[in-house]
Amino acid sequence: MTSPDWHAPAASGRLDATVTLPGSKSLTNRYLVLAALATDTSRLRRPLRSRDTELMAQALRQLGAGVDDATSLGGSPDWIITPATLRGGRTVDCGLAGTVMRFLPPVAALASGPVTFDGDEHARVRPMAAIIDALRDLGVGVEDEGRGTLPFVVQGEGSVRGGRVVLDASASSQFISALLLVGSRFEEGITVVHDGKPVPSLPHIEMTVETLRDAGAAVDDSEANTWRVEPGELLPLDVTVEPDLSNAAPFLAAALVAGGSVSVPDWPQHTTQAGDMIRNVLDQMGADVTLDSRRLTVTGEGRPGGIDVDLHDAAELTPVVAALAACADGPSIIRGVAHIRGHETDRISALSRELGGLGVGVTELEDGLRIDPAPLRPSTFHTYADHRMVMAGALLALRAPGTVIEDPATVGKTLPDFVPLWESAVETGG
Repeated sequence: MTSPDWHAPAASGRLDATVTLPGSKSLTNRYLVLAALATDTSRLRRPLRSRDTELMAQALRQLGAGVDDATSLGGSPDWIITPATLRGGRTVDCGLAGTVMRFLPPVAALASGPVTFDGDEHARVRPMAAIIDALRDLGVGVEDEGRGTLPFVVQGEGSVRGGRVVLDASASSQFISALLLVGSRFEEGITVVHDGKPVPSLPHIEMTVETLRDAGAAVDDSEANTWRVEPGELLPLDVTVEPDLSNAAPFLAAALVAGGSVSVPDWPQHTTQAGDMIRNVLDQMGADVTLDSRRLTVTGEGRPGGIDVDLHDAAELTPVVAALAACADGPSIIRGVAHIRGHETDRISALSRELGGLGVGVTELEDGLRIDPAPLRPSTFHTYADHRMVMAGALLALRAPGTVIEDPATVGKTLPDFVPLWESAVETGG
């Protein structure tokens, strides 16, 4: 069921906003998986609570792990994760979460019995063949309908021998991360070799490697397109999750579109989050970008410049960068993102259709978009059950008073409080 349409606010003046964001989805779900496979109880501080992370927590509960709420000294809700022997005979609801549908089948291979995976209607068209085939190559039984997508059943037998596996991860880096996260629990560990076009979103694999090392795993990533995780125990974690930098992107971009300044506290000095690339993008489009020990601040004059940018390693930023380009003073080209046709929706086609509906000139390229700005006219902005499309629509509405965004609640996938946070930030204008 879709939510009521949202009459997104237009900018009424220069912004002066500070936006505090919850934890990273990508980090939260990696930590949850590692904690469920560890030797003792872990604590995640300031994790993201969203549809994707709640689906991951519930799936791990289904497999036998304890994932319980706790309150920190600062009053924020933490998660306490208690490992347990993994059990089968369960069904995992993946929703539309790529991290759930891809990270957990290798975990389910360690369960004692079959585990069924299914999800939302659109989840049944997201590519899954690479992880299904990799598990079969490792000797794990997987029953599907021959389409390489959900639904399917993993026949867990309590252990996996492991070893070397070759796969094509050009559709998603998540296929590699999925095997690495569980590899230390395989009898021989795992060596993952990518054979295909360049892997998208490599920072997400770097994030996986770093979180594995945080948990005590021995990982060798010294050879291009090859990753080795040695067999061994995973240590319990006590970590504070960084703010989600991709979720920060539309707020920071708003300073360029409306003019003024937007700050995000606790921006990390070092991070493996791909969303950190937004700093460079905004700088190239004319913003003043300042990072100090307390926050990132972006200041703009309401006149973003065009850009020619390769977002292959940070493709999740594409919808926001495309919306920003639609408000620019010259044409832009976004390259390297052919794989986002297999995300929550075909994001290239969806952006082309919706930007065109607002009067923008858009050309679909083989691996991206060319965007030729034009005066924006209000329209209904369709979101295709895609959280990033909601964020893009909100940014465009700043320049197109009267724009209506369809099904804004779909943004709950990664940031349930997006609408009130956005309205509060925009109200600082004028």
